[in-house]
Amino acid sequence: MNIAVLSGKGGTGKTLVSVNLAAAAEKAAYVDCDIEEPNGNLFFKAENILENDVNVKIPLVDKSLCNGCRKCVDFCKFNALAYIKELIVFEEVCHSCGGCKLVCPQNAITEKDEPVGKIQKGISGGVSVYTGIMNIGEASGVPIIKKLLSFEKSEGNKLTIIDSPPGSACNVMESIQDVDYCILVAEPTLFGVHNLSMVHELVKIFNKPFGAVLNKCLDGENPAEKYCNDNNIKILAKIPYDTELGKLNSEGEIIARKSEKYREMFSTLLNKVIEEAQNAATVNT
Repeated sequence: MNIAVLSGKGGTGKTLVSVNLAAAAEKAAYVDCDIEEPNGNLFFKAENILENDVNVKIPLVDKSLCNGCRKCVDFCKFNALAYIKELIVFEEVCHSCGGCKLVCPQNAITEKDEPVGKIQKGISGGVSVYTGIMNIGEASGVPIIKKLLSFEKSEGNKLTIIDSPPGSACNVMESIQDVDYCILVAEPTLFGVHNLSMVHELVKIFNKPFGAVLNKCLDGENPAEKYCNDNNIKILAKIPYDTELGKLNSEGEIIARKSEKYREMFSTLLNKVIEEAQNAATVNT
């Protein structure tokens, strides 16, 4: 079973929920798809880390064969090619589709490997920790997330918690394509409602079953809770604005491993999510 944890922005508690759900399970995989700023391993402190590079294919032009026909330039919808006395490749905006190579009548275009990041795997207790890391300045993390999820899937983990990137852009979409259930994490503020609404719309487009976890909850009015009630979003848990929790989290500790109270809370949340996902699968079959 694959469970993704999403939020409309960084800092809502997405990694807090992801890390502690994985830790609350006896055995699980944790996949950090927040490839621009992965921080799950700051908590897990995984050992025996293995690392692999992630490369994409970039056009390589043989200028002696190119006759300036511009067929590749016309084909590329991302404006990654231009012909100004000679063919120029703008590698930063290339989407590695390989189309320019296919349409070149002179066979002047081949491809070369271009590193865009790396993936790592380590072990922390009963949790296999997978991390994607994007190189600084890269335009898209999608190739890294694809390879990361493909690698994790090949190892046959029975329960996988995916820490999705914040927001609702392409990286997030890639991370939730094959999941069984989505958890939407939100803060109890008007800005939190705006961010929640973004990921709410996204999971509806992808037709994924989902529920919400409300973080940093205080007594009194909670706009995020009202949004959930108004939109028939099931509230899976409410995490309190708590000094003990904040202290342990800021120290890089996994709360479910340090506090029996919070271990019980995240275990209950995990069981509830698994039940919701199974019910959704039954309805859809």
